[in-house]
Amino acid sequence: MHPVETAAAPAAQAAPDPRRSPARGRIGVALAGCWLALVVLGAAASSLLPALDPLRADFSAILEPPSAKHWLGTDAIGRDILARTLAGGRSSLIVGAMTVAFGLVAGGLLGIAAGYLRGVVDGAVGILTDLILAFPALILIMAVVSLSGAGYWTIGLLIGGLSVPAFARLARASTISVREQDYVLAARNMGAGPLRTMRTEIIPNVLPVLGAYSFAAVTASIVVEGSLSFLGFGLQPPLPSWGNLIAEGRVHFATAPWITAAPALTLCATVLSVNVLGQALSKGRP
Repeated sequence: MHPVETAAAPAAQAAPDPRRSPARGRIGVALAGCWLALVVLGAAASSLLPALDPLRADFSAILEPPSAKHWLGTDAIGRDILARTLAGGRSSLIVGAMTVAFGLVAGGLLGIAAGYLRGVVDGAVGILTDLILAFPALILIMAVVSLSGAGYWTIGLLIGGLSVPAFARLARASTISVREQDYVLAARNMGAGPLRTMRTEIIPNVLPVLGAYSFAAVTASIVVEGSLSFLGFGLQPPLPSWGNLIAEGRVHFATAPWITAAPALTLCATVLSVNVLGQALSKGRP
């Protein structure tokens, strides 16, 4: 090989990949954060501003395409798609927050107890998580929704309960890796009981791992809630949800695609943004 080519080869191999540059990563995180901030602000505004009432109908503007008056168009009875999409974001954020809160607390505590105490507790938690995973989730949701109706609490707790095994297994694995660290052994030798050791030594070191996974749980809950609403087993009209908004637009998709496109694209962008922030947090990226 020519000496110039030989010298150029390592340089080419050492050249940084622009797709992995820190600057590009920071831009992606910034864009994701801005988008989620807009979704949160829009969801708050939809419940505070009368002009963004998702149920107000304008019968003079039925199936109107996007315009200066209705930025994202209107539906079959003249309701503003922008207002309904923002209100759908509120529903998804509420369900996502409830899912993470329930799954993180219940699953995290079960996993930490199983990983630290081991023995009978570990076996019991393992059986419980296996039972939850083995039970057909769709049948459970259909049965509960049919008996009690679909509301924020019902859907949030159902999806949160289904997320408990993932949180519990992650917390258990993290606890097992932490429980033999020097600071945990020192706390035991100083007379700290199991509850105090878990509260002061285990939980603070396991919580960041669960926090990073919470972003993935939020995206899963948003997608599951949207899918359930689309199938008719999630939040029910007139309560706006991205899933039931997409379902409502199916009938008019050929003539008024904006009814479906607006909530669908918003759902995709929100899930992508939460994933980007979660990956950045898990890698320690600023």
